[in-house]
Amino acid sequence: MHTLLYRHGLTPSQHGRQFRELNKKNLTSRNGLIVGRTYLLPRKTATPAKADSRARTVTAPASTTRRATISPRTLFGPKYGPAPVRDHLLRGAVYYLSPGHGGPDPGAIGTYGTNKLAEDEYAYDITLRLARVLMAHDATVYMMVQDPNDGIRDESVLKMDNDEVTYPNQVIPLNQLARLRQRITQVNKLHARHKGAYQRLLCLHVDSRSAGQNIDVFFYHHANSKAGLSLAKNIHKVFTARYKRAQPNRATYSGNVSTRSTLYEVRTSHAPAVFMELGNIRNAKDQRRFLVDDNRQALANWICDGLIADYRGRK
Repeated sequence: MHTLLYRHGLTPSQHGRQFRELNKKNLTSRNGLIVGRTYLLPRKTATPAKADSRARTVTAPASTTRRATISPRTLFGPKYGPAPVRDHLLRGAVYYLSPGHGGPDPGAIGTYGTNKLAEDEYAYDITLRLARVLMAHDATVYMMVQDPNDGIRDESVLKMDNDEVTYPNQVIPLNQLARLRQRITQVNKLHARHKGAYQRLLCLHVDSRSAGQNIDVFFYHHANSKAGLSLAKNIHKVFTARYKRAQPNRATYSGNVSTRSTLYEVRTSHAPAVFMELGNIRNAKDQRRFLVDDNRQALANWICDGLIADYRGRK
């Protein structure tokens, strides 16, 4: 329902109740759409009127797909929008960015006062920021998860929702394997389209461990992927240097590079992949890495610097 409303310029908060009243006989018990049914859409006027006089009709599409990808301006939000290209350091490079979880699965959950912090919201915001920086260097970027209304957000507590979709606008399934398979199927299709180009997959996640455990950023790659190892090492090298510069009095940066060949995205992607754990969402110290928007931007910038180093050092 949310997807259908957004597609036609309506919002669930303003028009959801009217939509349900207009279509209560054609909705599932959880207010879901039924493929092939025709639905009435509320008009955008704010003053209530008779339901039939306010409605236009639309037919529900197949539940696993939507019509078009989200435009860059909508994707990044009204405050940021697409970044102008400032140089060509990454011209010819193709990146597939996969923030963890999304849709019906929020991933790891932390608490901050009375607020809930969802992994998918913070991973998505950092990934969006990374996409924008990469595009500023003239890279080709695919956001494998997209949200129709969030964009880049500067708030500390990012509101949780479940309207994210998989590129190119497919409804995200609840089942974990189905969700990952859906995502990597699209990555591999795009990989074939860009045959011969430098292509990399970045998977960004936020970990959940004991609330007392402060962790650094970790990088995982496939044991048989030299390109994945090189990419992980280049990003890790940037993080080590940046932490030394930004926090000279802290203990040695303990994030490391290691193999994790069992990870589905790492194992099945045709593009060399790096899977990143950005911190522990349950740890108060790690939370500052996510709650402060400048820190989220710094994470994106540091990852980008590692990607630039890897692309410039390719053989």
